[in-house]
Amino acid sequence: MVGREKEVSELLERYDCNEAQFVAVYGRRRVGKTYLIDETFKGRITFRHAGISPVESGDEPKGRPVKKQLQAFYYSLISQGMKKDHCPSDWLEAFFMLEMFLQKIDDGSRQLIFLDELPWMDTPKSGFITGLESFWNNWACHRNVMLIVSGSATSWMRDKLINNHGGLYGRVTWEIKLEPFNLKECELLFKENKINLSRYDIVQSYMIFGGIPYYLGYFKRGRSLAQNVDDLFFAKGAKLSMEYDRLFASVFTNPDMMKAIIKALKTRTMGYTRKEISALTGYTEGGTLSEALKALIVSDFIIKYVPFGYSKREEHYKLVDPFCIFYLDFIEKNGMIPETFWLSNVTSPPIITWRGHAFENVCFNHIEQIKKALGISGISTTQSAWTKMGEEYKGTQIDMIISRKDNIVNMCEMKYYGEEFMVDKDYDSILRHRKNLLYEIIPKKNAVHNTLITTFGIRNNEYRWSFDNVITMDDLFI
Repeated sequence: MVGREKEVSELLERYDCNEAQFVAVYGRRRVGKTYLIDETFKGRITFRHAGISPVESGDEPKGRPVKKQLQAFYYSLISQGMKKDHCPSDWLEAFFMLEMFLQKIDDGSRQLIFLDELPWMDTPKSGFITGLESFWNNWACHRNVMLIVSGSATSWMRDKLINNHGGLYGRVTWEIKLEPFNLKECELLFKENKINLSRYDIVQSYMIFGGIPYYLGYFKRGRSLAQNVDDLFFAKGAKLSMEYDRLFASVFTNPDMMKAIIKALKTRTMGYTRKEISALTGYTEGGTLSEALKALIVSDFIIKYVPFGYSKREEHYKLVDPFCIFYLDFIEKNGMIPETFWLSNVTSPPIITWRGHAFENVCFNHIEQIKKALGISGISTTQSAWTKMGEEYKGTQIDMIISRKDNIVNMCEMKYYGEEFMVDKDYDSILRHRKNLLYEIIPKKNAVHNTLITTFGIRNNEYRWSFDNVITMDDLFI
């Protein structure tokens, strides 16, 4: 298994202890939660069950969703050794059947129960949480049991389970939020799968797939990045052509609202305030919009931040999910697309422009690697973008500002180039202008360091010293 060393170690430590354990594993769809559990506990899972996807089951008549979930749970019990009985009428009975089954096969060794995609089981008015609560509080917590639950609906996992204020309050003994792969882990996965790509193209793959291992696992040997992108998005029957809609339908109960917010945020790289989002989408600034934004944040689709130089009351929400950005840029708005669209347009102006913006997102998602390259891993920092409009500012936009506790402000420029980046006289003048503007608003004790983050470094000419620090693509793979 590539990566996940920390998560595997934590899971095994929970398994080997002498106490009952209730472990929650969550993260966005396709990030590898099920694979992590299966590989870590191969041959040791006593009982497992996965909820039925709302995408696959479709709209059901009143009362049917819970019946289907209970029926599937019963079939899991039968297939794993329980004698045929009857389908449980509710979740209390379903979990009681699980108790009886586990007691019957108990030989004194550790029993591991894995309930996958837990949020899907909690259909409206199903009483699922009550059944789970009874199972854990009245039986499992007193046994040599390790219960692992997972879910892609991150907001449900946080609100209904981990931060539960009822009978499950404080019952989760360990939680793991599984993150997408970083660039280094993407490279390791490609090598494991014998996919031969340059680091330049691995960075581009991250711009599109966001380090989601399930998507990267579809890559075919002997094909270029562009060919693989066409296969996965634009070819007839492409495996990921419908993934955007499935992604939202499987994770959120209000997918249309979530997609409307995402689409609005896509229109400005620095994002919008809550008030602006309300105006753009038509959703009022009440609890529903607040909960939707919170759910998108915990699911890693968007971030909340204060742009540099703004007050805390002007918090912005920014779209950062690469997969969503790519889909909205090249699939949704293009309608009928040729099957070799990406291969035919890799050098086109729209794709070159997209790479520039997408590389900024890659850098924001690898801030720890950037800090390490700057030698400031242990220093507290805040990161944000900065945009100033108006004639006196000449439309100044700084890709990233790293404000450090050691009185340094890194003014970062991000350039995705196929060769060394060259600074000329005009660009040097722009950098000086931006630096002077920044000095006007930062504390006088601070110094500004111009910092270039680029693919292959900087060309050595008379303006090379416009930058105090140069971070290359290789530094992002640390």
